[in-house]
Amino acid sequence: MKADSVLPTVPIFGIRVSKVDMKATVSYLTEAVRNREPHQVITANPIMVMTALDNPAYMEIMKSAELVVPDGTGVVWAAEYCKEPVAERVAGFDLLHELLRQGEVYNWRVYLLGSAPDVIRETASRLQTQYPRIVISGYRDGYFGPEADEEIIEDITRSQPDLLFVARGADSQEPWIAKYKSRLNIPVMMGVGGSFDVISGKSKRAPKAFQKLRAEWLYRLLKEPTRYKRMLALPKFAVKVVREKDKVTKV
Repeated sequence: MKADSVLPTVPIFGIRVSKVDMKATVSYLTEAVRNREPHQVITANPIMVMTALDNPAYMEIMKSAELVVPDGTGVVWAAEYCKEPVAERVAGFDLLHELLRQGEVYNWRVYLLGSAPDVIRETASRLQTQYPRIVISGYRDGYFGPEADEEIIEDITRSQPDLLFVARGADSQEPWIAKYKSRLNIPVMMGVGGSFDVISGKSKRAPKAFQKLRAEWLYRLLKEPTRYKRMLALPKFAVKVVREKDKVTKV
């Protein structure tokens, strides 16, 4: 699938979510790299959708992204419930690894940004070992404020990456990418949340059983009960979809 083609999407409360599967997504982004077409990739979940509905600036970021994939199972469910199903869940963690596998074929350059200093170092080391034919062109921890942005942008652009993965949390990584994506001019710029924590071994991903049941959110809640306030967005999202079924997929 070519990056200059138009992917089929379903609007979820005005946010256009891709309907294609993982394979087609990777194919599309491979063409984006080949053609040097900048893409902000957002891995959408219900918490992000609910945040966008409450925050016009965040909604604009979601709407202006070149590609929004259905990461959260709640988003997949909403599309199916409204009879506009997506092909499958495209989890951000899995998409990261699929892109790196593709990067091995083309010797893509990868820049990693975010997490704690020890986590990002270990992530870079493990990914280079796992995917020896990619080039880790640079990495930087996520402990910086706006005053460091210029220095970081210079470092990233100097390293000329094909892929930029940013792990700073959805409340800051998406806005940061959106603010600077035209200057960064990287084919694939994607927020990856806690992926570096998992890759580095600091935390574990939900077991396969939870993944198959579409309940990774429950595993995270059980492991980190303090997340319950954020998780309250999940039932609110479900109720909103049921109550406003006729409006969910309206443009």
